[in-house]
Amino acid sequence: MYVSPRAVRVSQGRIRPLTIHHLNQLLLVCSLVLLVAVAAVRISSRSGLPSLLVYLGIGVAMGQDGVGDIHFDNAELTQVIGYAALVVILAEGGLGTKWKEIEPVMPAATTLALAGVAVSVGVTASAAHYLIGLEWRQALIIGAVVSSTDAAAVFSVLRKIPLPARVKGTLEAESGFNDAPVVILVVSLSTAGPVDPWYVLLGVILLELAIGAAIGLAVGFLGSWGLRHVALPASGLYPIAVMAIAVVAYAAGALAHGSGFLAVYLAAMVMGNARLPHWPATRGFADGLGWLAQIGMFVLLGLLVTPHDLGDDIVPALVIGLVLTMVARPLSVVLCLTPFRAPWQEQVLMSWAGLRGAVPIILATIPMVEGVDTSRRIFNIVFVLVVVYTLVQGPTLPWLGRKLRLGEDSEAADLGIESAPLERLRGHLLSVAIPQESKMHGVEVAELRLPHGAAVTLIVRGGESFVPLPTTILQRGDELLVVATDPVRDATESRLRAVGHGGKLAGWLGTDGAGRQGRR
Repeated sequence: MYVSPRAVRVSQGRIRPLTIHHLNQLLLVCSLVLLVAVAAVRISSRSGLPSLLVYLGIGVAMGQDGVGDIHFDNAELTQVIGYAALVVILAEGGLGTKWKEIEPVMPAATTLALAGVAVSVGVTASAAHYLIGLEWRQALIIGAVVSSTDAAAVFSVLRKIPLPARVKGTLEAESGFNDAPVVILVVSLSTAGPVDPWYVLLGVILLELAIGAAIGLAVGFLGSWGLRHVALPASGLYPIAVMAIAVVAYAAGALAHGSGFLAVYLAAMVMGNARLPHWPATRGFADGLGWLAQIGMFVLLGLLVTPHDLGDDIVPALVIGLVLTMVARPLSVVLCLTPFRAPWQEQVLMSWAGLRGAVPIILATIPMVEGVDTSRRIFNIVFVLVVVYTLVQGPTLPWLGRKLRLGEDSEAADLGIESAPLERLRGHLLSVAIPQESKMHGVEVAELRLPHGAAVTLIVRGGESFVPLPTTILQRGDELLVVATDPVRDATESRLRAVGHGGKLAGWLGTDGAGRQGRR
């Protein structure tokens, strides 16, 4: 890396050995960028502006057309770091995906992630060819790149909006699933030589998805079983182990010529629904890594773009984006979700919620690395399209949800239960936090009717702890310490969640531990 008073130039073939002096400068710059990005999250949350645009803006400001005057044109390094960041983002998203929300919509989400992407690619590529004049290969690459909804954008935006569970579940599952076929399609179209026939591409995509799904599910179940039955010496090791297992799923899937992205998402989703020990700590750790991955990825993508070269590509990007947003995405949603009898209000919202973010920009580096003709123009068009339409779609999603009257009624919040295994004692300590909306408020300890082998041993209320009596009434904000033997651990958690959702009469009302009405 060459450092001068006016510029830092990092390009292929010109990277010099890193010295301690350079490391000190790099650490200072990176830490300052992280602090600015963290502060920008608050600004974006208040203004409704998606945080990814703020991070991109930081990268552009640091680039050669900004105040930082950093020259960066290494597309291959950007692609590698972008892939690594996407693995972390998909892992964090999978850990936060609730199976009870996506289970009913799995067929619809899978159809949208496969057939919906195919429709979007065809319509968008046709617009790029006939309206912009791009050759068919370049047009198909652009269509494939921008047809995938971005997991980072969807996870960060939708989880802040009160929407029906089936809408959230469909969009989250779609964004987690559709990266895999799009990556395969873009790589195939960017490879030198003739493009394989469509039926060959379809066969390759289905094979890689099947391999990735099998490996992801296997790694997820094995990892969950191991973490539930092995007591690690420190609670801080559990989050590290969970993320390591998710990365193992990605690497194993990719090395087996399957879809590593699908593997990591499924493995993380399995672990996220397995009630692992020290789960709140794991979620906090994964959430922090997800933010770090997003910041680094978007800043690097902002550095890679050259703003003064975007002028000629603004109009083509707006035209392609308009067709994608107003024609391709709605058409794919209608064709894929009408057979599942989705209400028109939900179809409208999901048509508008096809958010794009870092994933299309990262995928746009693939043709640059492979040396595809006009690859720089493809990158510029994708960059402008993502920035403009994310700026339009992201802030307007809450407004559209309210206009369509899709906001959920308030429900009893799920309990935050953290479990720590006691290996030698063959038992578990369950730390239970009672949220404000929980129906456990007002229930006596004896009315919890926990299984034999489980008992509430301590309550923390208002900063003070005490041993409860059977007649002690639980209150909002209480933290309970529950001891359960190994055989009744799952039944104890299920009973606590049932009372949290249904109150003291949960058993007679038919409310199960997942907060749904079960059969009586």
